[in-house]
Amino acid sequence: MAKTKTKIKTKKTAKKAFVLFRPFIAFGRYLRDSWREIRQVRWPNRKATWKMVLAVFVYTALFVTLISLLDLFFTWLFSLIIK
Repeated sequence: MAKTKTKIKTKKTAKKAFVLFRPFIAFGRYLRDSWREIRQVRWPNRKATWKMVLAVFVYTALFVTLISLLDLFFTWLFSLIIK
């Protein structure tokens, strides 16, 4: 009977210590898993990267133009309504 009580006591104290370190263990697992995922990523080459950058610039220019035209139209429309 003495052995079972000793085992129970050591398990309880081990669980309390484990609870204190649980956030650090979880953070370590997060870093490890993140590193594994980053290693699996297939990064684009230089040519593909520049194509994507150009696409973003063109897309941005189109929307800037669209928003500017809408702004001019609504400014003109409201100036007609107010006068």
